[in-house]
Amino acid sequence: MYVPIAGGLPEVFGTVTTKLHRLRDWLKERGVKSIALEATGVYWLPLYGVLEAAGLEMLMVNGNYTRNLPGRKPDMKGCQWGATLHAHGLLRAGFVPPADIRRLQDYLRLRADHIVSASANVQHQQKALERMKVKLHDVISSLVGSSGRKVIDALLRGAREPAALLALCDVQIQQKKADRVKAALRGTWAEEHLFALRLAAENWQHYQKQIAACDQEIEKGLRAISGPDQPAMPAVAPPVVPAPEAKRPGVNAPQIEGLHGLRVKLCGGKDLTVLPAHTDYSLLQLLGEVGTDLSLWPTEKPFTAWLGVAPGSHQSGKRKGSVGRKRNRAGRLFCVMARSLARSKPVALGGFYRRMAGRRGGLVANLALARKLAEWFWRVIVKGVSYVEQGLAQYEAQVLETKRRALQRLAKQLDQIVVPSLAELQRT
Repeated sequence: MYVPIAGGLPEVFGTVTTKLHRLRDWLKERGVKSIALEATGVYWLPLYGVLEAAGLEMLMVNGNYTRNLPGRKPDMKGCQWGATLHAHGLLRAGFVPPADIRRLQDYLRLRADHIVSASANVQHQQKALERMKVKLHDVISSLVGSSGRKVIDALLRGAREPAALLALCDVQIQQKKADRVKAALRGTWAEEHLFALRLAAENWQHYQKQIAACDQEIEKGLRAISGPDQPAMPAVAPPVVPAPEAKRPGVNAPQIEGLHGLRVKLCGGKDLTVLPAHTDYSLLQLLGEVGTDLSLWPTEKPFTAWLGVAPGSHQSGKRKGSVGRKRNRAGRLFCVMARSLARSKPVALGGFYRRMAGRRGGLVANLALARKLAEWFWRVIVKGVSYVEQGLAQYEAQVLETKRRALQRLAKQLDQIVVPSLAELQRT
């Protein structure tokens, strides 16, 4: 690791813990107050934590921004050039969440990795059943639901009679899909495929335990960040406000008691679940990526640009165009949330998505809706703006009014007169 001061001759340090502490002491002895560090995978995190704990100002910079001149690629020259730019205040710091949010982020990302691994073992179970000509996954909604797990456990114990296996399923399945389930449970019971099914089922159970362990650590982290509960103060009873309709948690939502209250407390009392497509789990993931202090972005525009959901601009002479941005994890989360509104009938943003998809296609519409969701997220967190759902009917009425005004402007330019229809006259 090469460490120069103000572009001077760099010193070389190792990456083990004792060398990192030696680097910290070396910087403090020379009166260094601010340090620019390039992000390289996960290797910068230990050094960042050591120097941050020492009270030094840390700037995480993009290495591409320091290599706009030729001959700066080698580590020796690159670090000297970066230190020179930093000494002159020419480097822009990237966003790094605080230490407590980074700790929560690590737990959430680890949990997401376990969910991906568990889903791979669900596919392995489906493959093993397919090889045995058992079509259980075609007639029930989920192999890892209550009925699916009971049937698979019975198969691994040696049960083969379709009627006995059907009796383990939910009552609704027995009433509505009895014949289909019996036909799907007839197969060839090869030992190698039963062995594969057993391993996949055991692995899925193992990852469920790992996910539950992550939930416990996430709960501890949330309680540590949000602080102790404040004692209730006797006061005049506030006006009764109808609580928003509780959103159904997803299959992979964390099993944390009082998650909604912890998350609201973490956001300073702001309940962001009033926003469309925002659930406690999705908000927990977003807060793990961006934290609760969004004042680093002065408006919602730089925030959406950082997320990668806003188009970039490029100009060369008289030529102007847009360039795509790379979406980070938080930006991809907003895109996933936007997809859930594609078929929502009573929500105005769902109407916006369908209108945009008809003009520009589904991909552009998803990105545009993700940008709107991100803007509202920033406004509620920073400005405390209240979101009020206007409804699909009011949104469509606004769209028609916008088209009507555009038609009036076009008619004025062409010296024409717009005559309302008889139906329009009767409505007015």
